[in-house]
Amino acid sequence: MADESASRTKQSDASILVAVDGSANSYQAVTWAAAEAASRHRRLHILTSVGIQTGYGPGALLTESDTEWLRRDGERILAEAIRLAQAAAPGDNLAITTEVTFDLIIPTLIERSTHAHMLVVGSRGRGTLQRGLLGSVSTATTHHAHCPVAVIHGIAAIDAISATRPVLVGVDGTENSAPAIELAFEEASHRNVDLIALHAWSDTSAVDLPLVNWESARASAEAVLAESLAGWAERYPDVKVHRTVVADRSVRSLLDASADAQLVVVGCRGRGGFASMVLGSTSNGLLHSVEVPMIVVRSN
Repeated sequence: MADESASRTKQSDASILVAVDGSANSYQAVTWAAAEAASRHRRLHILTSVGIQTGYGPGALLTESDTEWLRRDGERILAEAIRLAQAAAPGDNLAITTEVTFDLIIPTLIERSTHAHMLVVGSRGRGTLQRGLLGSVSTATTHHAHCPVAVIHGIAAIDAISATRPVLVGVDGTENSAPAIELAFEEASHRNVDLIALHAWSDTSAVDLPLVNWESARASAEAVLAESLAGWAERYPDVKVHRTVVADRSVRSLLDASADAQLVVVGCRGRGGFASMVLGSTSNGLLHSVEVPMIVVRSN
């Protein structure tokens, strides 16, 4: 019993960890993370890495002057991140801690994710040149982090209009989507908005499907969705749930529905996934195309 109590206490104290590198996209991640931390009454930990890959020749070694310049640059980035975080959560008495590390960012975030409530990253960092390209940090963390990872794209969606929009969750009818469903209900409840639970029951376009047994297939899909959501409405009676069943590919269906949502929540693997897969085709496809914030939830 003591161990269980200690585990719950440790989880409740877990912070929301956000990575920032000075790019506009990472500052968007900070504002989203600050609003999330404030709504959940959790500490916000802002981390920036000034580490440089060394060991590739004599010019790669840092002098003491180089190290000091990098540290000051990291502190400058953190100062701006603090300003934005406080502006995003005014009057909420948000607890903020910051850190400059010389360790490389990707392994650091993956290691820290074992103790974080959630990891928040921008979809693109300073090193990403192409607008549509997912950054190396967001790619690595969504594949390997141990906690839910929120990827913030072009907008943080914390403005007054976006804040009224629903949370969207993808439901595939397998156990892999159960943690995503749970987190989606939590997010909708904390944000006081509706939840759209979408189940795409075909891996081909609706126009390619034969008309035979259409109604039977649809009824079966509706039953799968209902079973997946069973019990959650009772646990979160304040959340109004809209059930959506479509005969289409899950990526396209969720992408279309995300246009009217403030947040998309998906599992890390779908109905075609297996234990050795670190990220399913649906979550991977959405990461490259969705515009609103998205959370990828790993199944335990």
